[in-house]
Amino acid sequence: MKSIAFGVLGAAVLALAWAGSTTFTKNDAVSIAVQKGTEFLVSTQGKDGGWGQDGGETSYVRPGERLESSGNDVANTAVAAAALLHAGSTPTKGQYQAALMRAVDFVLRHVDESPAEGLEVTSLRGTQIQRKLGPYIDTFLTSKLLAELDGEMGNARANAHVRQALQKCVAKIEKNQLKDGSWNIAGGWAPILGTSMASRSLYVAQQKGVAVSGATMAKVQDYTATGSAGGMTGAFSKASPSAGVLLYQDAQALEQLSRTENDRKENAPQIKAMTARLASPQHVMGFGSYGGEEFFSYLNISDSLRRAGGEEWEKWNSDIKAKLVKLQNEDGSWAGHHCITGRVAVTSAAILVMLVDRELIFASSAKKN
Repeated sequence: MKSIAFGVLGAAVLALAWAGSTTFTKNDAVSIAVQKGTEFLVSTQGKDGGWGQDGGETSYVRPGERLESSGNDVANTAVAAAALLHAGSTPTKGQYQAALMRAVDFVLRHVDESPAEGLEVTSLRGTQIQRKLGPYIDTFLTSKLLAELDGEMGNARANAHVRQALQKCVAKIEKNQLKDGSWNIAGGWAPILGTSMASRSLYVAQQKGVAVSGATMAKVQDYTATGSAGGMTGAFSKASPSAGVLLYQDAQALEQLSRTENDRKENAPQIKAMTARLASPQHVMGFGSYGGEEFFSYLNISDSLRRAGGEEWEKWNSDIKAKLVKLQNEDGSWAGHHCITGRVAVTSAAILVMLVDRELIFASSAKKN
């Protein structure tokens, strides 16, 4: 089966299939790692359906782990739900269907209660993931999750609720795009990754038939193309060009500039330069150890290289998955060694990276817009 972007097809779920050209068994190292990771997430989900930095209840927090906030938050819950979704549990079936739906309900409650104006979907401030990926990462991760769930909830009422919440998030993101085309809003260490999530969520929503401004998409495309051609982008354009900064920048730019065949042709010089840098272990390591920002960067890179395929993709995919398998903890989690250290976000990102070449898709009926 030819690889298809997750969530682009249809409205009603008819069947499920693994996308990708590689054959896998339940006993291969990656499948075992993903299963252990999803078991960890479900085992630490909070009674309210959410997750915080290190789990959903205070009893799950590692001794000595310094938490930036208390309680469960939208960003960690949205990315954990995405991991469960891509690992095979859907709103209508799957081993962890109930856990997924509890997480989706948690996210939807916060979107419903958020004001129409402004970019936030939560009143909780100062979470670890916000401090690193930007203060509105909750909105961006939620928007992407809802875009993937749009039309796939199993009944008309639930589909309408998800679509309404998604449209609310899309409107928030569009209204609050910065003049330079990014969402590199002050308050995060690596907001370029937040910009990536914002743009990706709009792109998936657009594929699902949600109205997204062409001007919004053009502005972020121009921002990325101009910045990558010049060597640095946005919030990092005046920063010291350290390895970590360059990795995050390349991850955002690769994903943005490689979405379609035409994009890959038009941006071939930039893509070639960024892909060549991946041959350097120092570049891939980022800041010299594996923090959550590195894991989210790897997700963008894997998605990007998979689209074009070829030897560069095959090598990257094999290497990064082998690396992640080795980094997994005995309890099934992954934890960052700097910046984003929380087990929930890092575990979720690791699962998503390892499923890029066999991601779950909805084999659905054609969508009528």
